[in-house]
Amino acid sequence: QVQLVESGGGLVQAGGSLRLSCTASGSGFTINAMGWYRQAPGKQRELVAHITGFASTNYADSVKGRFTISRDNAGNTAYLQMNSLRPEDTAVYYCNADASRAMPWLRRDYWGQGTQVTVSS
Repeated sequence: QVQLVESGGGLVQAGGSLRLSCTASGSGFTINAMGWYRQAPGKQRELVAHITGFASTNYADSVKGRFTISRDNAGNTAYLQMNSLRPEDTAVYYCNADASRAMPWLRRDYWGQGTQVTVSS
């Protein structure tokens, strides 16, 4: 199985910055794409940013130009640099990884436990 460990959440004032990290581990697994999702109280979980194994990225319209997703060279750690934070960015942020294994074949999504981001006005 794959474990995802997130860090970097916290409380920040509007206009501030935070950097989230997510490290994936799992013997025999290849981490393909990784992404960050968020869920605010009373709302559905939504995609924030996504990065493929080829470093192709896409973002929710609401965060374009403010958030940047990246991965380390090994491909097992994803980062979300969040700048110009707004109160509406307040949510629990979840890391997601698309992981696969050759023997026996398995490919599925894994989720982190979530990290709270709170932006005060």
